Amino acid sequence: MRLPNRAGRQQFWGKVRSGLPWRDAALAAGVSQRTAQRWFRQAGGIMPPNVPAQSSQRHLSMSEREQIFAGVERGDSIRAIASSLGRWPSTVLRELRCNMHQKYRARSTMRSAKLGRPRIEPWDYRPSHAHERARRLASRPKRAKLAVNAKLRKLVQFKLNEKLSPEQIAAQLRLQFPSRPEMWVSHEAIYQAIYVQGRGALRRELAICLRTGRAMRKPHRKTSERRGRIPNMVMISERPPEVEDRAVPGHWEGDLLMGKDQRSAIGTLVERAARYLILLHLPDGHGAAEVEKAITAATRKLPQTLWKSLTWDQGFEMRNHLQLKLATGIEVYFCDPSSPWQRGSNENTNGLLRQYFPKGLDLSPYGPRHLALVSAQMNRRPRKTLGWQTPAQALYRLMSQVSPSANVASTD
Repeated sequence: MRLPNRAGRQQFWGKVRSGLPWRDAALAAGVSQRTAQRWFRQAGGIMPPNVPAQSSQRHLSMSEREQIFAGVERGDSIRAIASSLGRWPSTVLRELRCNMHQKYRARSTMRSAKLGRPRIEPWDYRPSHAHERARRLASRPKRAKLAVNAKLRKLVQFKLNEKLSPEQIAAQLRLQFPSRPEMWVSHEAIYQAIYVQGRGALRRELAICLRTGRAMRKPHRKTSERRGRIPNMVMISERPPEVEDRAVPGHWEGDLLMGKDQRSAIGTLVERAARYLILLHLPDGHGAAEVEKAITAATRKLPQTLWKSLTWDQGFEMRNHLQLKLATGIEVYFCDPSSPWQRGSNENTNGLLRQYFPKGLDLSPYGPRHLALVSAQMNRRPRKTLGWQTPAQALYRLMSQVSPSANVASTD
């Protein structure tokens, strides 16, 4: 059986202090060569003999717990004890709260309320018991809570059969048993009990009760596989205030309407004030170069005064935004991650377009003529948000206010 990490570390440094080379010490302690080498390098070659094997920046040592006990007996404040140890006051307070003897906790709480300040009785805290408890809690591996607590396990299984999600179950258990922490479990523990080999305290077939219905967990992409950040992005927080009130035409929102298996796409541009729609034909793919070319061509269909800014999400198809700005003069702003409401008009329009282009459909057969017909029909559709005007009428009205000689009727 593998030794817990802390016990293995203690044995390793004990062997090193006895004179063994670190490789032999690792073998004797049952520690891998790679782990032992990392410990050896972190310690600068060897741990000094006068430093206890258990002392660390994260965990209190036995000697530190004895100093806490001595400080409590002297009646020192929490801050004074923490200062003498070089620890945060919250560390000392948490240690005392977690390891005070159970039968004196209520008594200490009542006295604290009367005095109006925290007070710990000298006999409440026992360093040896606290140290043993900390060692036991830190040992690994642990048995899963759902594997140990049969009553909790049956209750979770029942709730899963009732089609509750693990997050809903975890929240409901805390409300159902507010004073019984042993009946609480996190949603992650429930997922692990279903999916993780060796922690399967719940029946594997309960996976079909989850909304995804997956029998295996879908892994996250590795960091090396994630696409990097688009360089030189100007975030939506820097967008001019005039864009927000929708009073001035010429500010657009854009996105891609994706086809089956993400292999085809149609670009969508929506004018914020009038909800006027332009569809972009992308016959050669939806990469950065193709999207830049399609938007540049779209800007020639309307007067230049109607192209002030474009707001897009952080999709990599917009990584040529600087070239687009140079070619058209349009300012490009990027939404925050996972914030589709920052392009609300575009998201709503994309939902309406699914009436013409349902999800799971290959979009490559639709040519520019068909896209022009769809966009013209969408721009003739009366919109409640425009007082039942059509986007074409709203755009004409806005342009007339800006420039009386403007004429955009031909864009339908």
